[in-house]
Amino acid sequence: MMEETEELSPLRVASTVQALSSALRGNREHAPAANRGKGDRVFPDPEKLWFKESSAKNLRNRDFLSPTTVLNTLYADGQVPPAVMSRVLSLRGSGVLPVAGAEVMGEGLRLRVDRATAFKAVLAGQTADYLKPSSHKEGCVLLNCAALHPKINTPTPETLTLGQLRTVLLADHMGALLRRQGFSVFYCPKLPKDSNIIAFLRALGIDWPTAPADLSNEEQEEQILKALENSLYREEGAEKGRKTCRGGGGGGGGGGGGKKVEEEEENDGALRINLKRVFQEEGLLGYDPSLGTCIVQRDSVSQLAQLDLCTADCTEATVTVLHVTSCQDEFRQQQTAMLWRASGAAHAQKHVVCGPVKTPGSHLTAAQYLQLRRGQMKEASEMKYGDQVEGQTWDDIIKVMTSATVRFELLSTVHTSPVTLDVQREGGVSTKGPRGGVFVMYNCARLHTLFDSYERGVEKGLYPEIPEGSQLDFSALKEEGEWLLLFNYLIPFSELLDQSGQAIGCEGGGARANIKTEQICKFLVSLSKDFSSYYNRVHVLGVRTQCDTGSLLF
Repeated sequence: MMEETEELSPLRVASTVQALSSALRGNREHAPAANRGKGDRVFPDPEKLWFKESSAKNLRNRDFLSPTTVLNTLYADGQVPPAVMSRVLSLRGSGVLPVAGAEVMGEGLRLRVDRATAFKAVLAGQTADYLKPSSHKEGCVLLNCAALHPKINTPTPETLTLGQLRTVLLADHMGALLRRQGFSVFYCPKLPKDSNIIAFLRALGIDWPTAPADLSNEEQEEQILKALENSLYREEGAEKGRKTCRGGGGGGGGGGGGKKVEEEEENDGALRINLKRVFQEEGLLGYDPSLGTCIVQRDSVSQLAQLDLCTADCTEATVTVLHVTSCQDEFRQQQTAMLWRASGAAHAQKHVVCGPVKTPGSHLTAAQYLQLRRGQMKEASEMKYGDQVEGQTWDDIIKVMTSATVRFELLSTVHTSPVTLDVQREGGVSTKGPRGGVFVMYNCARLHTLFDSYERGVEKGLYPEIPEGSQLDFSALKEEGEWLLLFNYLIPFSELLDQSGQAIGCEGGGARANIKTEQICKFLVSLSKDFSSYYNRVHVLGVRTQCDTGSLLF
């Protein structure tokens, strides 16, 4: 019964590396450090004993490698004992890739996977298990995008900066990843229905939640103000009678220059909250020690009311709020987070901070940037496809390609690092070559056309239907590109998805959460390159299929 469970378990790179490390170290990995003598060897980190290969060159002769430096550390003269080699060769376990052989060469201990068995386990088994996270998370995540909160009026595409657009795209991207993890995901703020900003976001493929344009949060704001007036962190000596909160600062706009405005401004009778006491007394790490005392501003209260209303939609017991903001607005968002805490909100809060977006020689709003890229995409399409680039179908194709270009340009870099964009009009964008979003979408169209051509060919009797996995001879898959696609992409994909939720459940670690969203973009570009290389070498169907640009609308 145990063997059947192991066979049905999806193959995982992490499980294989862990099992290989245990086989290499044996019982010594459990030996307490206190029991080691002075002459005993110091063993390397278990996670660094083996490395998965990924390059086509190395995959020709090995799939995993334990380097010579590791062997020299573990064993005298680097000689692997026969008992250890036997453990490696007989490796089995849940999610462990099947071993075909191992040998010690100049670079270290090389291990080859039984590829035919691995192909069968993946392609003849539950392939869908490789397209979803390996574990199901629970809880609610609220993504609060500071840039979309109104300062005075609702943001518009013309007032949205490129740095703020990056935070919106990141929030949308994170939401999709976290949903795949199993989290319930909500967004804040809700934007006025049929507003210009909603139409702009939809052009980028973002389905942001909306609310009636005339919806008022005054009742919730009054409750927030009352809670702050009675807060333990209200500054002593402030007048007890509540005054009208002043607008300006806070929310999604402004730069770091507003950092000390609230601390230095004289405003007798204003409601003041000591934010430094909040994070110090509640043991919250990573907050700016200069937060100090904050005068409660109207727009800050508006954001807190939105946060209260949005978290009320969460029915799960555990709620995590991720404040997605630009580095220029990080200080203000920390103020808002601590102000919310002072009002009584007990939810876990983390800050996802984006680096700046630079456009040397130009200054563009988000609307101008999207318009520029759309125009360049249309010009590039006309150069390739000529007069056929007209009508609603092509308008939709250009919209999809533009959205992909913008997303990859702003999301392919680590979110804390700056992004530099080439926004010179003569620069243009290309529909050819490995250029991010366009290249990925083109290969999506290739795959769609390939599957569609096959299905139509089956209907016409040109191709047989794919038989059951048990009837296939997977040893026939000998082309190196086939193993590369399985080993580098299909098998590790679920583990890549797992990484997106790791920062959510982590206790401590400071105020910031670093979520490796850029890895999905890099993964897709790399996959597209290797698939394109394989596609150009191997005729998958008997007749080469011509990529249909219309299939971009799959």
